Amino acid sequence: MTESYWYNLRTGQVEHGTQSSVLDLAGPFDTAEEAARAPELLKKRADAWEEDERRDAEWDD
Repeated sequence: MTESYWYNLRTGQVEHGTQSSVLDLAGPFDTAEEAARAPELLKKRADAWEEDERRDAEWDD
């Protein structure tokens, strides 16, 4: 099994394998480059979820 890359939300650093508390980590990611883009990827996902919730709320009205 290959180790994955993680983004440390507290330090802003990419880690290979789980070096820190899992509470501080986002991931896993397949590459260090992808892990480095974690804040951008997480923002995109959060925006998409927010849009889905907005559409669901409109449907309920």
